[in-house]
Amino acid sequence: MHSYTARAASAALAACLMLAASFAPAATGTFPDKPLRLVVPFSPGGGTDLVARAVSLGMAQALGQPVVVDNKPGGGTIIGTDNVAKSAPDGYTLVIATFAHAVNPSLQPKLPYDTDKAFAPVVMLGRSPNVLVVRAESPYKTVQDVVQAAKNQPGKLSFASQGPGTSAHLAGELFKSLAKVDLTHIPYKGAGPAITDLLGGQVDLMFATASAVGNLLEGGKLRALGVTTAARSTSADLAKVPTIAESGVPGYVAESWYGLFVPAGTPAPVIAKLNAAATKAANSEAFRKRAEAEGLTIATGTPEDFARYVRGEEARWGKVVKDAHISLN
Repeated sequence: MHSYTARAASAALAACLMLAASFAPAATGTFPDKPLRLVVPFSPGGGTDLVARAVSLGMAQALGQPVVVDNKPGGGTIIGTDNVAKSAPDGYTLVIATFAHAVNPSLQPKLPYDTDKAFAPVVMLGRSPNVLVVRAESPYKTVQDVVQAAKNQPGKLSFASQGPGTSAHLAGELFKSLAKVDLTHIPYKGAGPAITDLLGGQVDLMFATASAVGNLLEGGKLRALGVTTAARSTSADLAKVPTIAESGVPGYVAESWYGLFVPAGTPAPVIAKLNAAATKAANSEAFRKRAEAEGLTIATGTPEDFARYVRGEEARWGKVVKDAHISLN
């Protein structure tokens, strides 16, 4: 009886081990089997939020599960990004990362996570210029108008951003450095509230993402003075807007970008599924129309492509931050 019991127990254990061995790949194969969460580290209404909501719809169709957008603003994207860094590495939680993801390590020496080790890249979604904008009633008609006013009254002109370390912030700091002017930075918890105050006259200007201000430019509520990229935008709405470099600030180049990360340790097959779904979503007709209208150039690729790009951005902006003595303290 004892021998039979031992054999039965051994057989049961072997069956359990076989089941456990087969379960992991099966789980990966059925991913996803519940809704996903896409964290946006900004308030609703800004460019990043708009891009996230647009891509989430296409991803949901491709994956067969809802992709719920979860806004977690604050800390120059650190609050929302940290939430994802501490989430389970199972593919169900993603963050839409921006310029701030690459520059925060240079600006914030005490991040609650190690940017290079806490995340796994999924895919780049697109790149776009920032646009130096003022409200329609502003007396400033050109980039040189802003430069001259800032030189006449140092520190009086203010520029808004969607948070410390974001593209709008660093684009402004780079402008200050290269144009040799003093502007006052006013940070917000997202592009939405920043643009609201810009329209209301509480701040003078903003180096906003093209996706955040496209509709307002088209509607005549904001005026574009210059784009931050090396060449003029191919967007119909921005094609006639000069670059800041050609407007009298030589060497000025900056751009925004959007991409997806998951927590480090997420299985490669899961990342591959997410990459395929996001790539399909970003290249869909619906997303493409939205992107082109807002000055966003779609630029998908492999996770490795995205990782190389972000490493390059970290190195380039780390040097800018150091050389310009930019500090958030």
